[in-house]
Amino acid sequence: MKISKSIKVVLASVCATAMLASVAACGTTDESDQSSTPKSSGSITSSVKKDPKIAAMLPDSIKKDGKFTVGTSPDYAPAEFLDKDGKTPIGYEMDMAKAISAVFGLKFDPTSAEFDSIMPGVGSKYDVGISGFTMDPARKDAGEFVSFMNEGATFVVQKGNPKKLTTDNLCGHSVAVQTGTVHEDTVKKLSTQCTAAGKKAIDIQSMKEQTVVATNVSTGKADAFVADSPVSGYAVKKSNGSLEFLGKAFNLTPEAVVVKKGDMQTAKAVQAAIQKLIDDGTYMKILKSWGSESGAVKEAKINNYEDVK
Repeated sequence: MKISKSIKVVLASVCATAMLASVAACGTTDESDQSSTPKSSGSITSSVKKDPKIAAMLPDSIKKDGKFTVGTSPDYAPAEFLDKDGKTPIGYEMDMAKAISAVFGLKFDPTSAEFDSIMPGVGSKYDVGISGFTMDPARKDAGEFVSFMNEGATFVVQKGNPKKLTTDNLCGHSVAVQTGTVHEDTVKKLSTQCTAAGKKAIDIQSMKEQTVVATNVSTGKADAFVADSPVSGYAVKKSNGSLEFLGKAFNLTPEAVVVKKGDMQTAKAVQAAIQKLIDDGTYMKILKSWGSESGAVKEAKINNYEDVK
């Protein structure tokens, strides 16, 4: 099911104009659907060794405590979410963060926080932010961004699409999103388009935690949700047949590690670490273990806004 031209224009314009705090990935899954770490995942990251040359690129201010502190919101499966113990962040981004830490010869220190508080804390509370952050020109003054994969966004509805929705007839229906994400701005923009055309506004269900979003759709509390493609795909896969995609992925955008604005030394060190993981095959093994290899890239880049579609 194709997205109409008018909707494509709105979606593209939102990604270019969203407020700094609002531009982000957003994904959902029901906690009951979350599976533990793939058996292959731990062995992949445990085999990564320190690279002295790359480690030397990192500022002493980061290396001095022996830890690589990563700000993350662990409610975004399969990128980052809590394992069955309810405490351990897992996912493909957490495995990438763990592998990057190993290249630096530092202890991986994931620190949980609400999504919209992470980016302001990078450089003070956290060495970097890794939490489904997607790049957008509107946020380029908020940090340095080291991209490591591509992703788009996808709408999801109940299996069978009982409300007979299409991506261009969401007016008057309820759509769930995570608070403070680009998808929230996308739906707000679409709702404005609805009212301008004399139709009912979209009932936007904005929630702090990703885990609630998919549940609301599968239980009928919301008619649809929109999230980044890997997250939508994971939610559909783990829904036991209660969810399905609505239309195709749109707005392919680089996903990135966030570094403090102006700290190009750390950005270049992170870029070098990721590139090493890409070149030696660790990167692809990690993505494949989580079923997320469709977004793989061959090169880690810094602030590559030209790749935003």
